Amino acid sequence: MTLLVLTHDACLLHDPGPGHPERPARLLAARRGIAASGVAHEIAQAPRVDLALARQTHVPTHVSAVEAACAGGNWIDADTYAGHDSWEAALRAAGAAVEAARAAERGEPAFALCRPPGHHATRASAMGFCLLNNVAIAAHDLTTRGRRVAIVDIDVHHGNGTQDIFFERADVLYVSLHGWPLYPGTGRAEETGRGAGLGTTLNIPLAAGTKHDAYLAALDGLAMPKVRSFAPDVILISVGFDADARDPLGNLALGPRTYHEAVAKLRDAQPRIAAILEGGYDLAAVEEGTAAVCQALVRI
Repeated sequence: MTLLVLTHDACLLHDPGPGHPERPARLLAARRGIAASGVAHEIAQAPRVDLALARQTHVPTHVSAVEAACAGGNWIDADTYAGHDSWEAALRAAGAAVEAARAAERGEPAFALCRPPGHHATRASAMGFCLLNNVAIAAHDLTTRGRRVAIVDIDVHHGNGTQDIFFERADVLYVSLHGWPLYPGTGRAEETGRGAGLGTTLNIPLAAGTKHDAYLAALDGLAMPKVRSFAPDVILISVGFDADARDPLGNLALGPRTYHEAVAKLRDAQPRIAAILEGGYDLAAVEEGTAAVCQALVRI
């Protein structure tokens, strides 16, 4: 089986500057991981996302505000950079996620290697290095064709933006396994959805220092039963390699083997699956984790 990899060089041009952890070298490390994985793959250039789709997922004013911030070369907050090249990168990152999700819908495993990441971007706010919510836009696109989507977030940080976007929707399941306590301070177990979405959010906060066996026990005991009962047509994985023990911003103690086994379990539950790159700030962990995820996506 061939893995479809969606990426674009524009994602390298988004550059917050020296010392910022969300740097272009992350994407290069992920690309090295693809090459090192031994997986048969096809690399495709990510298109720009359809702005109408982005405006349906976010509030329309958010999309316009991000574009304006990029045009002005402004920092949105102390962590989140929006430079002159960032708008094109954001469009391509979201486009990569959408195309990866569409490939999964067709039964082709896919990996969107993109930056900036997206899962902290809420309906109306950019934050946490994120401008547009790539995985949320991809999931919303699938729902426009009646698909039920499960988003499983294995970044060490809670995807508060993805939760915010789908908190009141019944057609998207959001599951997050994340370190606790950690930025952004959301993701408590009692946050389970609201209204029509009650029960379609599952947060699994994990104690600092959680290792491989305990992580997989939480996945098996809590996340997988929820995913199976939801019976999604497609699974999208927000993959952040900052849960690796080497990451400077994380608090968990995982390794590439954990990522491989977690993704393999999700793939076995629903083979229509795609991964979208989120965080991960140790370059070796990103490279090795990417290789492990690629192998799991295609059953190696």
